[in-house]
Amino acid sequence: MAHTDALSFPDADLKRRSVLAEYGLLPDGPDSVAAAKVPDAPDVSPSASAARALNFLVDLAAKLCGVPFSVVNIITPEQRVQLAAAGLEPGLCAREDSMCAKVFQQGRTTVVPDAAADPRFADNPFVTGEMARVRFYASAPLQTGSGFALGSLCVFSDVPAGISAEQIAMLDVLAAQVVEVLELQHRTVQLHQALAELERSNRKLAEFAGRVSHDLRIPLTTILGYVELSEEDADISPGGPAAEYLQRIGGSGRRMLGMLDDVLSYSQVGGTLRRHSVPLRAAVAEAVSDLGGEFGVTAAVACEDADVLADPAQLRTLLQNLLGNSYDYRRPGEDLRIRVSGLADERGVTVRVSDNGKGIAAADRERVLEPLVRLHRPGDAPGSGLGLATCVRIVTSHGGELSITDSPGGGTTVSALFPEGGQDGFA
Repeated sequence: MAHTDALSFPDADLKRRSVLAEYGLLPDGPDSVAAAKVPDAPDVSPSASAARALNFLVDLAAKLCGVPFSVVNIITPEQRVQLAAAGLEPGLCAREDSMCAKVFQQGRTTVVPDAAADPRFADNPFVTGEMARVRFYASAPLQTGSGFALGSLCVFSDVPAGISAEQIAMLDVLAAQVVEVLELQHRTVQLHQALAELERSNRKLAEFAGRVSHDLRIPLTTILGYVELSEEDADISPGGPAAEYLQRIGGSGRRMLGMLDDVLSYSQVGGTLRRHSVPLRAAVAEAVSDLGGEFGVTAAVACEDADVLADPAQLRTLLQNLLGNSYDYRRPGEDLRIRVSGLADERGVTVRVSDNGKGIAAADRERVLEPLVRLHRPGDAPGSGLGLATCVRIVTSHGGELSITDSPGGGTTVSALFPEGGQDGFA
């Protein structure tokens, strides 16, 4: 038996399928709410809170109307799918066999004292005994704010009956509450989709940045190699214009190479983490060794030991960036002092790197955590604006969080929480 309502046309069916998919209400969809407890449907369940709310509402509807059965029906182009039921197990059937499919788009509650005497339903298999013997039947449409009918809140029994105007009004109120639950589920599906898209976008962006920085690094390294050879050429006068030009080219090239290394490091953060218990003091010693040169002579680094559950390579990168920032933004005319500590609590271990440098104004602390943001203060060292952003990605990929505060007596303290057994996030 074909559909006879407005949605029997192909374009209307496509619209219905699209809207129900947005709500996660198609039984064959990857985010389907309708799959819960439906035979032969994928094993995808609604959120626990949505399932509890729907079951509570159908139970309340049956009690308020004094009938043994109540269901929340969703009408797809092909099926009637029950999300929740009181007095029976939820199931599905072909749309043409559904009683609610005939009336759910009328925009008002349908009340039928005896379905066997109603020409709309007398030959329906749920009335004739082929599938059930429904007699009393009432159906309140589940209508969204835009006027789209998702399905119905239906109450029924196997004996003729009636309900009062007050009970009909209460059924309408409960139907509106069902729609509220489904709207919440809709927003949850949208959030999951947005997060998945953001993760895909971030991954593609990181892959692109990694490829570009890697590809640019090769010719730039070649250029710097020729610059170094030219600087050693006896035919080039050390004090002449050519030597000055080569020095400028070399300086700019090395800064660009540093920026490409920062981009490559930023793009490689995340992915598969290999967590181990890492001694903080050993990780700091490795980072200081990697920074080497003038840092080792200029900076006085004190470290309290702690065991941090982290990917060793990424923890080392984080410490290199934070210690390097302390050196780059040290206070002129003052010896640089850095203190690294690890504070353990019920959440995990918070690694703190405190210095006595220039500090960061409170208004700028959120902004400097974003990629490619630099403060451009007088006397600041050149940089790519990716150091702190890389640290944020490292901590986020471990499921933690990073924050910036003042150091006692002036300077900057960066706190990075590494949770104990926390779930990995995405960078």
